[in-house]
Amino acid sequence: MVSLPANGAVGAIQTEDAMSPSANHNSAMNRVLFLMALSVLINYIDRSNLSIAAPLIKDELGISGTQLGTLLSAFFYTYGLLQIPAGWLVDRFDVKWVFALGFFVWSASTAVTGLLHGFAALLIARVVLGVGESIAFPSYGKIIGSHFQERQRGFANAIVMTGLALGPALGMWIGGNVIGRFGWRPFFIALGAIGLLWLVPWWIWMPRRPTGQAKSTNGLGISGILAILRQRSAWGTCICLFSFNYTSYLLVTWLPFYLTRERGLSMREMARAGGLVYLLYAAACAGFGKLSDIWVNGGTSPTIVRKTLATAGYTGMGLFLAITAIAPSRVFLWTLAATAIFLGMATCNIWAMTQTLAGREMVGRWTGIQNFVGNFAGAVAPWLTGFLLDRTGHFSWAFFITAVMAWIGALSWVFIVGRIEPVEWSSNAELSQ
Repeated sequence: MVSLPANGAVGAIQTEDAMSPSANHNSAMNRVLFLMALSVLINYIDRSNLSIAAPLIKDELGISGTQLGTLLSAFFYTYGLLQIPAGWLVDRFDVKWVFALGFFVWSASTAVTGLLHGFAALLIARVVLGVGESIAFPSYGKIIGSHFQERQRGFANAIVMTGLALGPALGMWIGGNVIGRFGWRPFFIALGAIGLLWLVPWWIWMPRRPTGQAKSTNGLGISGILAILRQRSAWGTCICLFSFNYTSYLLVTWLPFYLTRERGLSMREMARAGGLVYLLYAAACAGFGKLSDIWVNGGTSPTIVRKTLATAGYTGMGLFLAITAIAPSRVFLWTLAATAIFLGMATCNIWAMTQTLAGREMVGRWTGIQNFVGNFAGAVAPWLTGFLLDRTGHFSWAFFITAVMAWIGALSWVFIVGRIEPVEWSSNAELSQ
């Protein structure tokens, strides 16, 4: 149990826990870390499965590129709008049960999608999927911020984000082949049903929150959110996540369509190429995440380590995505692979910085606010890409706009986000007024 300091200052709770975790605690939390990585893998398969099936669904329903973009972006409206309530929920209640409920909702929605016919029904299912998945990243932030120390967070976050990369990779590899052979409906039904099995080990391995810790956060309501919004660094991390998500969601939602329709790959070729891109993303994320922790343990400040890797990653992913737009057929997969490597470099420390800045008491809400702003990119990028595709017939402008968004994020890390150290919050009593 963590106690508030005598003066009640939340900021006095440092990112290094007052207690040193035991070997048993570390072992238990490593199992939970594995489950979180597996859950985000399932999360991203479930949110990207529509893009894998997009060519078949577009032909079956006879919808336009703009309508397809609407389906691909619908998930992000509820997902983004519910981030702040989700952050409050995981700070206020036991994250074990809050996350389990959200996981159940999104897996059930995925299974039901395979039974639906018509544009409107699919649109509703995607909206419900966003409701369930909205709880995910505030929960990850809460768990890592509460159970892992500063020197462990780069790799811990990288492991979770590796699941983010492997989700689309496995989705493209397995989904591309399954959909090509059996159709898209059995793929959705099987995904949702298999995903529900994850809840069994979560129920067993995830520890419940101590009662005393629950009491310490009861008073931090809307005033806590307003306190976060007064932080310049909070707005900086929001801009950074928006720009990163714009790139990430463009690829998650449109990469299969781009590879098959603009670059002329078959479904199986798309599965191999797209899967390789995301495997490189996952490997880079884990590698640079571990490197960042080694660098911090060597005595370099988290500000230098984490902001340097993030800035370089954003700059590189924008550059190589822009090159991909104009690259000839014989080299475009290489530039796309380079984009994936820089994506991994960029993403491994995004949430580690948020967890340090916010501290244990506020990490759920800061994560929720950051994800709320950041996931507007999920609503904009798929729709705008579909709109540009209808108007121009190719992806070049969509890729150029995405590159500019990545470079805006790099500038935000440098000029808006401040030092990576815990914010000195007002007292618990003041925040509860």
